[in-house]
This record gives sequence, structure tokens and C-alpha cells, in this order.
Amino acid sequence: MTLDPQAARVLERMRELNLPTFREVGHERARAGFDRQPDAGRPIEAARTEDRSITGPDGDALPIRIYWPTSGGEDLGVLVFFHGGGWVVGSITSHDRVCKALTEKTGCITVSVDYRLAPEHPFPAGPEDCYAATVWAAANAASLGGRADRIAVGGDSAGGNLAAAVALMCRDRGGPTLAHQALVYPVTDFDPTTASMVANAEGYGLTQDVMVWFHDLYAPEAAHRADPYAAPNRATDLTGVAAATVIVAGYDPLHDEGVAYAEKLSAAGVPTDLRRYPGQFHGFFSMSRLIDQADEAQDVVAGALRAAFEASGS
Repeated sequence: MTLDPQAARVLERMRELNLPTFREVGHERARAGFDRQPDAGRPIEAARTEDRSITGPDGDALPIRIYWPTSGGEDLGVLVFFHGGGWVVGSITSHDRVCKALTEKTGCITVSVDYRLAPEHPFPAGPEDCYAATVWAAANAASLGGRADRIAVGGDSAGGNLAAAVALMCRDRGGPTLAHQALVYPVTDFDPTTASMVANAEGYGLTQDVMVWFHDLYAPEAAHRADPYAAPNRATDLTGVAAATVIVAGYDPLHDEGVAYAEKLSAAGVPTDLRRYPGQFHGFFSMSRLIDQADEAQDVVAGALRAAFEASGS
């Protein structure tokens, strides 16, 4: 297994910049820098976007950004999207282009959620915000131009973790029936000793050390790390959750836990499509301007969402 040539060039540019790590600068500076970094996604425009605030689980305002596709139409599917960033950095701003791409490629409405971040708001604030936003999306789907029986969740990295958690919460709490869950190199556990975590500890963007830092800020209590809503791979029963598409990258510390969760879903009878990108690294999915396989992976997710939406409520 060798790095994709485009991925190798991106990583070489990152090494040349020699930027300090998130741990070194602290969460506040890391957050600001993450949102200011140039977006590596191709510029794709949705027909319309709108920023709103809805009521979060604690009664406070929960910001969201809604995207509508240029294809228009009625009774559209609705993707509720959760950004990555280790539950510590990232926002609806950092993932604006990838949300536009998924909106256009799928022909769906996308609701991007600015959930609360750690360490100010550790687990379970993030998944509770994301679940509340999913419930809101289902309740308001018709007014947005969508259908309540065509709701999906998705996200990358920590956002993939939150999407998996919301799928479990929807099943457990009698929440919206989800058409699909799209998990892009998701965090599914808190184990820094997996083979991929050790093999890809340094040199491929996300590092083992920073991942441990994320773990510590998001779930400082040992009991929380065993909670399936924090670590979906700890769930003892996955039956009845939404069908899944799982994207993994070969040079990603999170590779093995993503594969393990996909296999566990499949073993529970959940229709699961595991797509491997052996020459890619963590973060490639949003880099469509620089990496061709990012476009390919986005197309895979969009195709799965389209199929799921078409099958739902038909």
C-alpha cells in the first residue's frame, strides 16, 4: 500500500509549513486557525443557504446552516451533517464547501449543525445537540421542502462519531426513522493502541498524540468512554439502526476503528457499504480541489444518500 500521489503532495506541503500541533497551541487558537485555513474543496455553490438558530437540548440557541440544491424540487431528502474536528475544533464555516458539494451531488437539503465543542462542553453535549437538530429537521422537513421520512445523518471524523451516535439515539429514543447514516472516517472508540493508530501515529495529518488530546478534552471521564453514544463501537446491540456507508483511509490513525464499526454493523444485519481508500489520509474527503479521490468518495456518499432517499417513503 502506497500513498496516492496527490495525497503525498498535499502531505508534503503540510510538512513544509511546519505548523504547531493543536495540543501545542491550545484549543482556542486551534479553533481560530482551523476556521481560517484555506478550504481545499472545489467551489460548488448551492442554490441558497440560510443561517438559523433553533432551540438546543438545554434551551439555548443552537446555530445551524441550511443548504438547498440548485436542482430544486419538492419532497427532497434532508441530510443532517455534523462537522469534524475532534469535538474541539471545526464549525459550519470550516465545512461549508463539503456541505455544498453533498447538497449538490445528492440533490438534497443539508442542515449543518454548529454543535457545542469541548472542553467547555464535553460529552454528552455534542451528541445531544446533534440529536436535537435531527429531531428538528424531521419536524420541520416539510417547511424546508423536504420529507420527514427522508432524513439521513452524516459527518466526518468526530462528525462521523456524532452521526453514528445519533443513529443509535434515534433507535433507542423512538426518534426520527433515518434513511441512512454516512460515516466518513469516523471515531468509534477511545483506543490509541490500534494497529492503524500506531502505524500512522505521525506524518499523515492527524496524529496519535492529537487524537489522544481530543479524547481527553471530549471524554475526560472513564465512564463516558464506555458509553455507546461516545464510543459507538462499545454498543452491544446495533440491530435496527440505519443502513450505513462507511469511508476509511489507509493512512489514517482511525482506519481500524472505522473498519471495526462497519464490520460490527454488518454482523448485526445492518446493510453497510464499507469503502476503503488505501492510499489516502485522514481529511482527504473534503479536499476535492487537490485530490481526485475526494470527489470520488463524495460521489459514493451522495449516491448512497440518493438511493436511500428514493427508497424511503416510496
